Amino acid sequence: MSRTLLVIGAHPDDPDIRAGGLACSCADAGHDVRFVSMTDGRGGHHEDHGQELVDRRRREAALAAEVAGIDYRILDNPDGRLEPTLENRETLIRLVREYDPDVVLTHRTNDYHPDHRYTSQLVRDAAYMVTVPNVCPDTPALESNPVFAYLSDAFERPYAFTPEVIVPIDETMVERKYDMLDCHESQMYEWLPYTENELEAVPDDPDGRRDWLMTDPISGLEEMRNTADRFRDRLIERDGAERGREIAYAEAFEISEYGGELTSEVADDLFSF
Repeated sequence: MSRTLLVIGAHPDDPDIRAGGLACSCADAGHDVRFVSMTDGRGGHHEDHGQELVDRRRREAALAAEVAGIDYRILDNPDGRLEPTLENRETLIRLVREYDPDVVLTHRTNDYHPDHRYTSQLVRDAAYMVTVPNVCPDTPALESNPVFAYLSDAFERPYAFTPEVIVPIDETMVERKYDMLDCHESQMYEWLPYTENELEAVPDDPDGRRDWLMTDPISGLEEMRNTADRFRDRLIERDGAERGREIAYAEAFEISEYGGELTSEVADDLFSF
């Protein structure tokens, strides 16, 4: 059965980093995958700025969408200035109703970046309201709540990320995910290395940069390997000792109490590859 997966991140590239492998797998299986960035990305650079940077990040997201075979939408909120306003909540209510997703993924509220935290709060505030006809009556309400879930992170307080869903990412999807990240040049090869004082380590040639991206700890394979290793016991319990130990890469998601129940049918369609 065809499903709709909606991933709502704070910035262009956030959905790709946390759910790019799942997105590629779902799109290949015939599901409708939508990425949304709540902000325009104008804050994320040390040299570029303003509309020039916004346009660049939109182009990068469009290229990543082509790689994965998905839809990528960037809202007009300025990067670094997102607020959990009623206006933004109503925008999300209408957007979720328009897409009518089976599953919505977003950040957790305990996160270092205010745009991430407020994206999470806005999505959670919209969760129940998408089913209330008298709220935003210009857009028909959904008959039932989608499943809402959180993208992975490493923050421990006030509580650590605790996933119910762990999705193995095979070698082909790993390559596709990093093809997507390779499209986000302003982030992967400029801004993120700058924030970690690693700009000098980034190769100049495209092939060298792509190889560097696959191994760099900022956004490289280490994160997906760590996800598989963090939850190795869960993988072994679910898939058996032999298969559980073989899984090298994974993405993980924590189900929110704010949305609908994750049924076995939806889980089998979207999370079983």
